[in-house]
Amino acid sequence: MRSQVSLVRYYHTAVKDRPGEGCRILRELADNGVNLLAFSAVPIGPGTSQLMLFPEDDNTLLRAAEATGISLHDPQQAFLIQGEDHLGALAAVHHAFADAHVNIFASNGVAGGCGGYGCVIYVRPEDVEAAAAALGV
Repeated sequence: MRSQVSLVRYYHTAVKDRPGEGCRILRELADNGVNLLAFSAVPIGPGTSQLMLFPEDDNTLLRAAEATGISLHDPQQAFLIQGEDHLGALAAVHHAFADAHVNIFASNGVAGGCGGYGCVIYVRPEDVEAAAAALGV
């Protein structure tokens, strides 16, 4: 199976770095009908974490954020790649970016069980178009 590559939009929000904050946000979004394609959380400073939310539908996320008081920053773009897991799957994906001379500034990947994998690859905004062309998106 060939990998499926999608150019996706994501939004981020900052939360206090304490137990249950990410869970609260995820629960509020789910309760408001938001289906996430991907999610990531990273520390960004003392006592603060940043949540990256990759919605299936932007409008549903925006409505949920407004209804729950979640403050979202303007959307950015990243690549969501899903496919059949095999030895070297992530290396092959990263190689396509290298061949296009596009620098990846962040990447997260995981084997999804049942033989699949997924990864999110972040490039600088000025590199999105070149990366998309190289990946046939």
